[in-house]
Amino acid sequence: MDTGKELLFFFSALGAFNGIILGVYFFFFTKKKYFANYFLGALLFALSIRIAKSVFIYFDPTLPRTYLQIGLSACFFIGPFLYYFFKASVKNINSIPQRWKLTLIFWLLLIVTVGILYPYKDYPKLWNLYFVKLIYLQWFIYIVFSGFTIKAILKIIVSRMYKASPAEIWLSMIYLGNVLLFTFYFLALINAPSISYISGSIIFSFILYLIISILLYRKKTDDLFLLNSSKHSGKKIDSAEEIILLQKLENAMIEKELYKNPNLTLQDLAKEINSTSHQLSQFLNTNLGKNFTSYVNEFRINEACKIIASNDKLTLESIGYDVGFNSKSTFFASFKKHTGTTPLSYQQQALLT
Repeated sequence: MDTGKELLFFFSALGAFNGIILGVYFFFFTKKKYFANYFLGALLFALSIRIAKSVFIYFDPTLPRTYLQIGLSACFFIGPFLYYFFKASVKNINSIPQRWKLTLIFWLLLIVTVGILYPYKDYPKLWNLYFVKLIYLQWFIYIVFSGFTIKAILKIIVSRMYKASPAEIWLSMIYLGNVLLFTFYFLALINAPSISYISGSIIFSFILYLIISILLYRKKTDDLFLLNSSKHSGKKIDSAEEIILLQKLENAMIEKELYKNPNLTLQDLAKEINSTSHQLSQFLNTNLGKNFTSYVNEFRINEACKIIASNDKLTLESIGYDVGFNSKSTFFASFKKHTGTTPLSYQQQALLT
């Protein structure tokens, strides 16, 4: 191996090694444990294994084909980890949903079963003709899904990057880096001129060093992992950012049912969606035209209406407590304000229908 190839090998292999180190960092050593970063760490692990395979096979084609199988198997998880990273970041998910677990278990069982029944060393044509294409197709589909997940962020970057928050730039950079990496590997797969699998390794190393430089350069990195963390002026938040905030609020209020907590505060809700009290209050007032109490009570009243219409065994007072009100009088007053009628009248009307 000449000096040029030695340097190329060192640079590419070091990128794969550093990817594993950075993955460990996101798993164990970040000061604040953001759930999305566990998927980012897993993504870096999968990418590093895939890159390492490319590097070692490129410089030593005589290596056992088991290395190829391991690298391709790791590639099968790049797409899911990328998608779940963005999904957890945008929707502020703090624990892995059951369907995500089942999906990852399915992919794991599929690739392990195929690997055992049809090992690469015995079925190279089957892998090259079918399995590899399916793996890249799966990767591509997840990249598309990821793009739709952060489309509001990408819109901000394209239209006016100078107004984007650090977190929006960070997520966009990770997405575009993965798109670039996939593109080079796909071009190598179809034997595009002047493109080889080592090109993907070089691109990965470059992107990785860029990420490391950002982490080392910035004294404060928390804002990279918090969407919409910066304070805004009194101006109305634009439509792209509004979509992101609404998604987070929907997850907190509908899926997690935070409104049922009678002691819920503006600070609690802001913390739940990784925002600030100032920004959340501004968003509710200027974009939605309501204050925090009115916003939360709407969810409580809507839930109370559903319960009253479906269950005539519960007392109105108990329903009020169940949906998050801390007193009967507050429940009755809020119900009248939001529906124009009293809970008793609403119940009587529901019984008649």
